[in-house]
Amino acid sequence: MKIDAQHITLVDHHKLTRFVAAAFEKLSVPPQDAAIAANVLVLADLRGVDTHGVIRFNPGSWYVKWLRDGEMSPAPKIHIVSDARSSALLDGDRGIGMVIGHRAMELAIEKAKVSGVGMVGVCNSRHFGMSAYYAMQALPHDMIGIAMTNAGRQVVPTFGSEARFGTNPICFAAPAQKELPFVIDMATTTAAAGKLEVAARRGASIPLGWALDEKAQPTTDPRIAQKARLLLPLGGTREGGSHKGYGLAILVEILCGVLTGTVTALNQNQDPRGHFFAAIKIDAFRPVNEFKNDMDRLINELKSTRPIEGQERVYVAGEIEFETAKRRAEIGIPLLGSVIKGLRDVGQQLDIAYDLE
Repeated sequence: MKIDAQHITLVDHHKLTRFVAAAFEKLSVPPQDAAIAANVLVLADLRGVDTHGVIRFNPGSWYVKWLRDGEMSPAPKIHIVSDARSSALLDGDRGIGMVIGHRAMELAIEKAKVSGVGMVGVCNSRHFGMSAYYAMQALPHDMIGIAMTNAGRQVVPTFGSEARFGTNPICFAAPAQKELPFVIDMATTTAAAGKLEVAARRGASIPLGWALDEKAQPTTDPRIAQKARLLLPLGGTREGGSHKGYGLAILVEILCGVLTGTVTALNQNQDPRGHFFAAIKIDAFRPVNEFKNDMDRLINELKSTRPIEGQERVYVAGEIEFETAKRRAEIGIPLLGSVIKGLRDVGQQLDIAYDLE
């Protein structure tokens, strides 16, 4: 189904997942790993995190290019560097970050089952997509999940005019009883880098406080911002609290970079990446039902807040994304024409049947 006025195509998520998985397989990724990578990308689009979905799946950049050029290993030899009862460090062998992240979070969950808390660091990985995917892996196990990653240099420190670290996202997911899980997934910048690309593709401007131009001056032009690669920490300015976003970004860099030995803030080449995952077994602290009931009470208290004028309701982190996923699973994922073209080109170049429109 096409919505020509908006240059958007609604795509069935099952078809999209099969197509992306088939493309990964054509790029020599083993079928099981191809399915994981495709699921991570499509789940991002389902949840409305369009910056981390199939917008990144085109012939000229990101995953397809990296696999073709040999910059990313299609079948990495992921191995344990160090191992303890509640922690481990994995070497991802420069593989697909989505696959490495999935395996690492599985290991963190298994360790949490034994010791109450499982923590797994990852070195020598690549971009892992949407952080929420990994933190949410813990939810079916009655665990709290935490996931984070460092990223290539494109963020300036507070008072700085040069990029020194990445957008360094953090996700925290906690289950509830009757309410939707609490899932906060955020970059430590005012806006994720992918939002510049989405704005540029739409021909839209960006708010002040998101990024600087090449002269380190504020800009509202996403293409200028993309070229300069000077994003601002969460808060935008010192007066707006950017020192807090700056501090959170370096917290992520310490856990994902210094602790794993993959410090992207010191690496001008941007890659490889480091990740950090944790799983917390709730009943190691208190009965799961008591925790979930209290989560319901907390969430209901927040949602009962009287909204400001012009707004219908107050949301809790993750709620919009879960509702978006439900709606998009029913009607399809809206993809921009430029994204559709990229997918069509991938299909042609890899000789895959294209059936998304």
